[in-house]
Amino acid sequence: MKKLLLVLLLLLFTVQGLNAQGGVKKKRPRAYDYGQVVISNFSVDAGLSPVVFDHWVHRSKYTCRLCHVDIAFEMQANATEITAADNMQGFYCGTCHNGTTLYQGKAIFASCDPALKTSDRVRCERCHLPQKDPQRKKDFYAFIKTLPSERFGNKVNWEQAEIEGQIEPIDFLDGVSVKNPSLPIQKDFTLQPKVEGMPNIIFSHKKHTTWNGCQTCHPEIFVGIKKGSTKYSMIDIFAGKYCGVCHGKVAFPLKGCQRCHTEPVQ
Repeated sequence: MKKLLLVLLLLLFTVQGLNAQGGVKKKRPRAYDYGQVVISNFSVDAGLSPVVFDHWVHRSKYTCRLCHVDIAFEMQANATEITAADNMQGFYCGTCHNGTTLYQGKAIFASCDPALKTSDRVRCERCHLPQKDPQRKKDFYAFIKTLPSERFGNKVNWEQAEIEGQIEPIDFLDGVSVKNPSLPIQKDFTLQPKVEGMPNIIFSHKKHTTWNGCQTCHPEIFVGIKKGSTKYSMIDIFAGKYCGVCHGKVAFPLKGCQRCHTEPVQ
């Protein structure tokens, strides 16, 4: 047990070292800021504040696959280069934010409108936040109040919330998604860590395909589909590659070692 604790401490020190700049530990984001993406490609030039996108709002309603595969958002902030014209044509944010698409029987507000006057900033500022919004913080804590808790990230165990039926993410949009035949889901398998004493990783395709399908991860993140065909390390993951594309940014962070390293050491 002492050996395992030492390994975990060394691993955490490694994470801190990678995240440090000039010897200063990277600040852990607040629960309501975790997973936040600031989109700033064109906003400032248009006289608007950047768009502040909260993943916690959207992941409770839609699967990751729907947005990142069907709607085609890149997995990296500002890589998609969304414009107001794109939204008004029904692409990207405008796929749902168009004033007509329904969610739980209510129309989702239009993100951009050619008839909107530049002097009318009320609707623009629902996305283009000019400053920290205290109402956003209140809405977040009211929303997570009844959801199963987690130690890190948003403080929400999203997987458990989905299992319990507290959230039911939509995975199909008419006119956007294509219904493909389901592929056989691989059984859970074991990944052995390179650090002696660390518990084995139990990887579940079933858990991941619920949110991601297959296309979110393959082939852009993991080229191979056979166990062991893609070689990577925890250093790669800490650098935001492979599992780190999601974990540490939107999915539960890497500080939750026990969420992946679950098989007891023999």
